Amino acid sequence: MSSVASPAPIRPAYGESGRTEPTAPNPGAKLSAFAGVFGPLGPHLSELDVFLHHQLASFEPEIRAMADYCIDTSGKRLRPALVFLCGWRGPGVVSPDLVRVAAVVELVHLATLVHDDIMDEADVRRSRRTAAREFGPTAAVLLGDALFAHALHLATQFPTTEICAAVSESTRRVCAGEIVQTLRRGSTNVTRADYDRIVDLKTAELFRVSCFLGARLAGFEPGFVEAASRFGRHLGIAYQIYDDLVDFFGEEVRIGKTLGTDLASGKLTLPLLALLELLPAVERAGLTAEITGAHPPQPALRLRQMRELEVFGLVAEAVQSEIAAAAAALAAWPTQAPTPLLLGLGELLRAQVSALRSAA
Repeated sequence: MSSVASPAPIRPAYGESGRTEPTAPNPGAKLSAFAGVFGPLGPHLSELDVFLHHQLASFEPEIRAMADYCIDTSGKRLRPALVFLCGWRGPGVVSPDLVRVAAVVELVHLATLVHDDIMDEADVRRSRRTAAREFGPTAAVLLGDALFAHALHLATQFPTTEICAAVSESTRRVCAGEIVQTLRRGSTNVTRADYDRIVDLKTAELFRVSCFLGARLAGFEPGFVEAASRFGRHLGIAYQIYDDLVDFFGEEVRIGKTLGTDLASGKLTLPLLALLELLPAVERAGLTAEITGAHPPQPALRLRQMRELEVFGLVAEAVQSEIAAAAAALAAWPTQAPTPLLLGLGELLRAQVSALRSAA
């Protein structure tokens, strides 16, 4: 059995109390904010869907239906949205280059989801059976590889190697993050620094490269391209921490994917790190036994303890801190066309955290 490492203290990045008071969600305001950010992207996302489905012809006939199963899902298309937002010059003609590179990052993302669901033994993704459950884990892992490969094939179709180099490097980093997390499953010898490193690689990297590619292909000056990249990195970290909160505090029927997999698979995320830090020694030993697989997981007990110890508020502060850092990255570029839309994404995430708090 692994011994409990002393996790780095989880401290709020701002505010005096380390807690935020719950606020009542305003569905009308949230819908309006969503429309304000994603509404202008309607033509872009429609073109993306058409482009992705045209790619099915490139797959071998035997696996086209499997690839279609992964592509034809009701996801948020958040990474392609970042490409379009960071390349935003105002309403008008949809850039074919942005559509192509948005398809590249979406295919990479879909491939990671296929592989994640195999490792997590998840049954549901986007309100239907995961590819692993639909086709079996052996076929699914190869399907994920095929999606990765086609993403890189599309990246090679740009006139320079810059796009392919950026995407292939980011893909390697995403895979490295997943490998590091996999090697640390079932162990409590994971510090906050370890967690931050994993999140930076496996999630924030694809957010970052989406923003970089969008701004770069749109011809923005290098300073703004760098600022957009930093925005994407911090937003990606914020979304992953939020997703880790959802795994404990969300409702599967509303979220549309299998929840509760982090504790069951021995994945030490920020909510569990916080709980380990706050629990008395005897209780901490019990949770350690669950994480290492020595005892069966007790998700109901751990959720109750998280509520009693206000873990949600503590972890939510980390989300807020990253949203603030993302906004700060754009502070010097208030007049660029993408800036208000990108800042709107941060506000949408704040609203999601507030809604999750109220539901919890």
